[in-house]
Amino acid sequence: MQLEKSRRILVFFLLLLVGFVVFLAVVYFKVVLPRKMPTLVITKSDIAVRGSIYTKDSYSLARSKKLYKLSFNPRSIDPDKKELFIKLLEIYSHIPKSKILEAFAQASYTTLSYAISPNTAANLKALNAKLLAYDVFKEYEDDNGKLVQKIGLSIEVSGIDREYPYADLLEPIVGYTRKDQEFGLTIPKGVDGIEKSQDSILKAVSHGKISGRRDIGFNIIQSKGALQQRRYDGFGVVLGIPLKFQQKVESILDDAIREFDSDEVIAGVLHPKTGQILALATSKRFNPKAIRKQDYASLKIRAIESFEPGSTIKPLVYALLLEKKLINPLSPIDLNDGYYRVGRYIIKDDSIMPKNPTIEDVLLRSSNVGMVKLSMLLSGREFYDGLKAFGLAQITGIDLPYEKDGIIPSVRELSQESSAAKASVSYGYRVRVTFMQLLRSYGAFVNGGYLVTPHITQHFIAQDGSIYVPNLQAPKHAISSTTAQKMQEMLIKVVDSGTGKAARVEEIIVGGKTGTARVVSSSGGYGETYNGSFFGFAKDDENAYVIGVVTFGSSGQHYYGSQTSAPVFQKIAKELIAQGYLKPIKKDKK
Repeated sequence: MQLEKSRRILVFFLLLLVGFVVFLAVVYFKVVLPRKMPTLVITKSDIAVRGSIYTKDSYSLARSKKLYKLSFNPRSIDPDKKELFIKLLEIYSHIPKSKILEAFAQASYTTLSYAISPNTAANLKALNAKLLAYDVFKEYEDDNGKLVQKIGLSIEVSGIDREYPYADLLEPIVGYTRKDQEFGLTIPKGVDGIEKSQDSILKAVSHGKISGRRDIGFNIIQSKGALQQRRYDGFGVVLGIPLKFQQKVESILDDAIREFDSDEVIAGVLHPKTGQILALATSKRFNPKAIRKQDYASLKIRAIESFEPGSTIKPLVYALLLEKKLINPLSPIDLNDGYYRVGRYIIKDDSIMPKNPTIEDVLLRSSNVGMVKLSMLLSGREFYDGLKAFGLAQITGIDLPYEKDGIIPSVRELSQESSAAKASVSYGYRVRVTFMQLLRSYGAFVNGGYLVTPHITQHFIAQDGSIYVPNLQAPKHAISSTTAQKMQEMLIKVVDSGTGKAARVEEIIVGGKTGTARVVSSSGGYGETYNGSFFGFAKDDENAYVIGVVTFGSSGQHYYGSQTSAPVFQKIAKELIAQGYLKPIKKDKK
């Protein structure tokens, strides 16, 4: 009897124990597990950014900033503190209250913005900490009865934005970017200009990472236990163009385009020994952050597009004749009263020649007839090779994308004296060159006969401050130093007493050549618009700079290069003096 009673008691306790175990299991799965915090250790990316583009004097022309996305869970907001949350979020984020209210209509996690600025993001992170401290966020049960932990505001990087603080300054040379996607982030990618040519240098190298324990706002707690992998931003690109000088050149071009009925004016300044570009400007500029449909025609860089140069090619041909010792500048020449037949074409002069002209007058007075007759002294091979030696029909190597190489007729075409090809090339037709090719070739006249590689970039800056200088091609021999010196003297005479008088500057030495060429119309023939140009150099006792100016699409009364581009050249040369790049020469030295 006693044994039976003991068995009953044992069974009772066993049943009680099983019931207790079942109770604990229910409590564990229904209560404890839902309250278990997600992992306390998380990893976040430290997003690297695209490098900046600077002027020579350290002004930022293009720079990057991170954009942040702002997200939150409306169901995590304590209903009693909803109005407080909305009011503070509106103030800190600058997002309209109506948009925040729309988010509350969502049943789950929602993103308010993908374009929060860094400063606003920092303020929102501070706000998040305050909201957490005041228990604005709460836990809640989802539709399945599962308890969801309270989560604060989420402020995470959504992408990289590109800024251009000086808007259209140095455009289209600086270039622009487009938005691309990489690992779920919006990043800028170079499309044209320096942004394109130096894209591999500017683009971010690698993103960083940081791992560690998080707080309730999913911010990593900075402690000894946090692990960090450093990010590597893109290199900075420093141009050799000073801000103040570029601004002044652009202002000069803006004045010129208002004065003349022209399509565009471009200008550049080159150091003939180093190849460094000091300024490269156009009257057609655009804001790379707000490109409009009417800006599309301005996106291409005119300085590396080809055109027929007109008489600015004459000094190159004249130099070839001197180099081959085929002419004596003081020898007489018959200019046929300004008319000369080549095949079925009649060549004529626009300017009045002296009564007894010399070969020197051909260049001083820019005689088309004289250049045609003199060019016949060159063989087709000599003509072709000579122009190639000056860098025509080949890219200059400037650090800009999509550079054109231009066109010169073949050796066979230049060998046919009865053909118009040879005659036309001698005064700048049936040959296509770029502005940069001419600027570079004129540099040979003040650089001992050598061509250099023009470049806009001066150096690169790594994240640690290290400086790297880009490799450039070695100078190329175009003409002898003797011929270069003779051409210097000739071009100075062109300015002092020839067609280039409008470019003269009293305080310094100036040499150069005008050029005017008709523009081919859309119907195929030559129309009534012109490209007027002036290329030359300005120098003092120690320094020299090559300056080029081209006025495209001129019409009306003023279209000659001597009327449009030469005065612009003069103003730029004077600005070189004003800003200390050239010093006035004493009159007894000139």
